[in-house]
This record gives sequence, C-alpha cells and structure tokens, in this order.
Amino acid sequence: MRKILFTFVLACAALAAADPGFLRRNLAAVQPRPDDLTEGVPGASYKPLFGAGDPDAGQLTTVARYGELTLSPGAASAVVSYPAEEQMYFVTAGAGVLVYGAETAPLRKNDFAYLSPGVRHGIRNSSDAPLRVILMGYRIPSGVKTDSPPHAMLANADDVQLQVLGQHGPTTQFKLLMGLTSSKRDKLAAATVMNSLFIMDFAPGGTNIPHNHPAEEEIYLILRGAGEIVAGRDADGKDIRHAAGEGEAFFFKPGTQVGYFSHAREGQPHDLILAARSSVRSR
Repeated sequence: MRKILFTFVLACAALAAADPGFLRRNLAAVQPRPDDLTEGVPGASYKPLFGAGDPDAGQLTTVARYGELTLSPGAASAVVSYPAEEQMYFVTAGAGVLVYGAETAPLRKNDFAYLSPGVRHGIRNSSDAPLRVILMGYRIPSGVKTDSPPHAMLANADDVQLQVLGQHGPTTQFKLLMGLTSSKRDKLAAATVMNSLFIMDFAPGGTNIPHNHPAEEEIYLILRGAGEIVAGRDADGKDIRHAAGEGEAFFFKPGTQVGYFSHAREGQPHDLILAARSSVRSR
C-alpha cells in the first residue's frame, strides 16, 4: 500500500512539473525554424517562441504563434494570409515596409500593426541593418466574424502616452497600444481575440504587483532590463520568482500568478516589458 501511495505521489509531482502553468523561452537560445513567411526566402528567419513551430504549441488555446521574424538588409518575407487568424507586428529593431493587401506602409522601430484575417501581408527590409519584428497570431473561433480594415492599422509606441493604472501602483507605467474593436482607451481599437497589447515601463526597483487572470492567456517579453518574473505559486501559496533578463519570454496559462520586480538602480534605463493578453472565456 505504501509503495502504491508513493508511486501516486511521484506521478502527481511529475505531472505538476510537466504542466507548471507557464512556458519559458529565451530569444538567444531558440533556434530559427522555417515558417510560412521565411521558408525558402533568402535572408529571412523566424524564431518560434510559442505556438506554431514550438514543441509545446498544444498547450496554448488562443495563441496560434508568437516569435521573432528577422530580415537581413534588402530581404523580404513571403506574402501570406490566414483566414482564421489575426496577427500583430511589433518592430523591435530596424526599418522596412509593411505590405498589406494592395498597399504598403513604412515601418520603423516601435511601430505596431494589426493584420486582419484573410488579408495578404508581409514585410521587406528597406534599411542597411537587420529588421526584427515580434510576430503575434491569435486564433479566430469558428463562427466569429471579423471586419477587415481597408487600410493597415499602424501606430508607433513612442506616440503613446505613459499612464499609471491604479491597481498596479506608481512604480510601473503603461502604454496601452492595442485592444478590442470596442476599446476606448487603447491607441488602436482593432482586435477580436487579443484584448490587450501594452508596454510596461518600470522605474528603478519598480514592480508589476503579482496577480492572475482566471480566464486569460498572457505573454511577457522583456525588451530591456533584468529582474524577477513571478510565474506561479509553490505548495505553500507563495509567489515563485524567476531571475530573467532581456530577451526572456514567458507564456502564462489562465489563472497563473504573474508579476515582475525590476532590479534596475537609480540612473539606469527603465526596464521594459511587451505584454499581450487574450481571453479564453468564450471558447
């Protein structure tokens, strides 16, 4: 009987270890893999952090893909479309041109764009430096209709005002980049599934107070700085902290405890995190 009980405990522990409530990736460690935008395209590469191309893609519900697209100077991605997936681009380095249907629009660092389901789109690098873009894709549930804007919805994070959200305290300020089509507060009210794309700006020693979203998946990508990411709780209900720095990405399942504590000191640049949330409530 004791042997059976011991085996059961070990099995439960193994299950908990295999499904901790979050996934963690590092941009520097993830190897490029061919995808729709880059396969057979010279000078183009894609690093899958979460979703398509990642071995743990089956653990995600709303997120179809999340990764980094890189184009060498003069290179261009393939032009693609997804009838049941909305996508967002966020430019982290370089400059280029966005292809959206029959139109084109210039891209620069910190630009972000909404790409409607079914609209053909792609990117080309018009600069003499690498162009790097965080690519996000979200599944549109069957039967849900979406509107396709006739023109690309595009803005730059530098033009979005920082603001304090009361529940998070004064040491972290937010740039609300993109939300649902019904949004009244985001720079772009564009999406159907991805309900909040934002940047968190941390003062030295600042924190995103640990919390959880019972019905939302969330992704954090550290754009700058280093600190501790809260990801889950231990058996005693205490927050678990993970040392993390620039290029680290975390995917949080619904209900997982999340947060961040900056290690920056006075006089150092503020830590920056690009975050995105999506609801699983209606699925």
